[in-house]
Amino acid sequence: MTATLLTEPADGIPAITDTPEALADTIAALAAGSGPLAVDTERAQGFRYTGKAYLIQLRRAGAGTHLVDPIAFEDGSERADLSALCVAVEQAEWILHAASQDLPCLAEVKLWPQTLFDTELAARLLGIPRVNLGALMEEALEITLLKEHSAADWSRRPLPPEWLAYAALDVERLDDLRLWLIDQLEAAGKLDWAYQEFAHLVAHAKDVPAAPADPWRRTSGLHAVRSGLGLAVVRALWQARDGLARELDRGPGRILNDRAITEVAAMVEQTKKAPTRLELRKVRGFTMRSATRHEAVWLDAIDQALQLPRGELPPRQLAASGPPPPRSWESRWPESFARWSRVRPALVERAEELQLPVENLISPDVVKRLLWDSADHTDARYLTERLEEFGARPWQRDLVIPVLLEAWN
Repeated sequence: MTATLLTEPADGIPAITDTPEALADTIAALAAGSGPLAVDTERAQGFRYTGKAYLIQLRRAGAGTHLVDPIAFEDGSERADLSALCVAVEQAEWILHAASQDLPCLAEVKLWPQTLFDTELAARLLGIPRVNLGALMEEALEITLLKEHSAADWSRRPLPPEWLAYAALDVERLDDLRLWLIDQLEAAGKLDWAYQEFAHLVAHAKDVPAAPADPWRRTSGLHAVRSGLGLAVVRALWQARDGLARELDRGPGRILNDRAITEVAAMVEQTKKAPTRLELRKVRGFTMRSATRHEAVWLDAIDQALQLPRGELPPRQLAASGPPPPRSWESRWPESFARWSRVRPALVERAEELQLPVENLISPDVVKRLLWDSADHTDARYLTERLEEFGARPWQRDLVIPVLLEAWN
């Protein structure tokens, strides 16, 4: 059967909630509604420096769809305070798709669920191959959602009507999808697994994402930079770009792309000197208008890297903060490597039997931490304690521990 294409919300495009009066009306309507609350957010990642929400979509039976502009309520602060809205809907079960992507920016504006249903995670537990919202809507409800605005610059004001229609449609049928997924989970005997996963998400909804160590090391193309001097140039340019991006509230890649940074670093590795302005302008990324505007900043950053003493140059690799990759265990921890070689395939086989991705059965990082430099013998009690320590949920422990015990020795 051909899926029905949805282009307009059933109730028309809602007005944007961007005044105190409109927010009070939205709060009253949602509080008076019934049943679950469908929630989604739109961000401007790649366009703006932060991942904050620029639009929040909410829908509840009896209340309709509401599009809240959190920027309109910042009132000079970095983020809006929507805690009054949170109080109005705190008893509802929130429905989100890929909740881990939305929860951080919702928490920034003081919106936290007490219970939730994650449609993407539910689909993963069911072993559904395509878990993006559009694919699930087609499979479950035989409707098609247009996704052409998913990567748009949602910081733009005013937002075009067609974008608002897109945003409203993302929450219009979420409850229907939730009901379909519940039926599928019940039939598969996985509904309790799902709610354990959802409770874990709720428990960590207020967690502040940890900042990565040396984030400049994530620069694309860094593998081509082979010396401490080259790495120092990458670090200096990355930090200079990051400072500008933060100040201008622009996506770093829209000021200077990663490839330009690593290309100049490789150039300095070879010449052991700073490029001239003319040489810098021969690197494609530095010819972007946004980059040429800050040419003096780039040259100063490169000079600072060149002036560093050898002892202050960054090492090629960071000291490992956890277990090294299992492929490196064979020579130093041969027993652990042999155990990994038995346990990992056994877990993959068990996940296939259960028809779910192995990473949802148990996190690969948890398995790695459990097996690295591990004891020769173990028992269920020890494994239970360690898996609890690593945050594995009860349903995961129940399924994984028998596999571990059988494959351990």
